[in-house]
Amino acid sequence: MIFGIISTVVQVGFGALFGYLAGGTIGLLVGAVVGLLVGAVFGWAITSAGVYASDARGILLFVVDHTWSLLNTFIGAIYLAVHLLFGHSLDRPTSAGSGRVSVVEGVSPRYATTIGTVCAGSSSGIQRHEDVHIFQGRLLGPLYIPLVLANYVLFTIAPVWLLYHDHANAPINRFTRYFEIGVYPHVWNEAIAYRIQGTPPR
Repeated sequence: MIFGIISTVVQVGFGALFGYLAGGTIGLLVGAVVGLLVGAVFGWAITSAGVYASDARGILLFVVDHTWSLLNTFIGAIYLAVHLLFGHSLDRPTSAGSGRVSVVEGVSPRYATTIGTVCAGSSSGIQRHEDVHIFQGRLLGPLYIPLVLANYVLFTIAPVWLLYHDHANAPINRFTRYFEIGVYPHVWNEAIAYRIQGTPPR
């Protein structure tokens, strides 16, 4: 319960600060409201599913997620709220004590997607891959999402990955494959996660 309350308060403060920097007093109010809405949802989820254990590891993960990696947690809280808005459900057994919020349904039936500490559509067969993304976010903190987005933009407009792509086994022979088989598995965060677990799409 205490984790959920603290998380909500921190996210209200973060939303208010971000809003103020972006738009003064009006921005502060809007940011605080957004922070309250998504923070309350996230706070409820981590309490309901027992995401953070009360041991030293659980407390450390909570502190990292609500300080250094707060930007990732906040964006993940928005992602979680959207999932729940669409009727998706928490995977409480998988979330319990894991340091991550698992959602049963994903964005796509083919892929799991992790933003911040929220992982949607995963399974035991690929959970380690998704956990790598959570670790990357915790390690790089506020730099993580900008670095991922920058790599997607770079590899979309300047596909240097074509120099080392496996053209024989994963041909880029139509527009959709350029992104799904080309850009996506070659961006740095996915390339690292696939090295640890999983097979890139072909």
